[in-house]
Amino acid sequence: MFAKSVMIPKEKCIMIQSSASLNEALDLLEKHQLDALPVCENGMYKGILNRYIAYRAFYFSGLSKEEFLANTLLKDVISKSDTFLHIEDVFENSFLQLNDFPIIAVVEEGKFLGIVTRFDMMHQFRSAFGMDRPGVRISFTSAESEGRIARLGDIIQKFHESVISLVTFDETDKLLRRIVLKIEKKDNVQKFLKELERSGFRVLHMEED
Repeated sequence: MFAKSVMIPKEKCIMIQSSASLNEALDLLEKHQLDALPVCENGMYKGILNRYIAYRAFYFSGLSKEEFLANTLLKDVISKSDTFLHIEDVFENSFLQLNDFPIIAVVEEGKFLGIVTRFDMMHQFRSAFGMDRPGVRISFTSAESEGRIARLGDIIQKFHESVISLVTFDETDKLLRRIVLKIEKKDNVQKFLKELERSGFRVLHMEED
């Protein structure tokens, strides 16, 4: 999945020009109940503003609150000017960057194209694990060897299971691959589990929701 698949396009974003005052930006954050604002200048991306950035700048300014809000321009305090995604970047690149910030801009050749939000990231994470669909979640491990995922596919096909999600985790220190599979609930789950065990998969946990 690429950034362009999950971004909010600029036409739907609330943004602000870098020449605006900090007071204007804070009013906009409050009015629309936003966590952060992309800052642009004639369509070119310049950075991000949120309340923490504004409060930190005020703390080190030595000005009164009124002077600081009225006279400080966004271009003097914005951050993240060199932190952004490209339109063809894989979505996973946003995970670490959104760990401590609510939004990240999508930029191409300096032009602001849109944003990816932490909410978008969590939604895709939930989707990857099938968290929004009821079913049976099975956690199991397999020795790291060629053809194991193909063998799993054969078992799934044999039992005509409907897969909601399939995620694997590489545990190279133990030469194991941990697999989390979610399938639709049927009356053959126990037979399916026995076939997994018989084929060399070690079932760790099963849970229905």
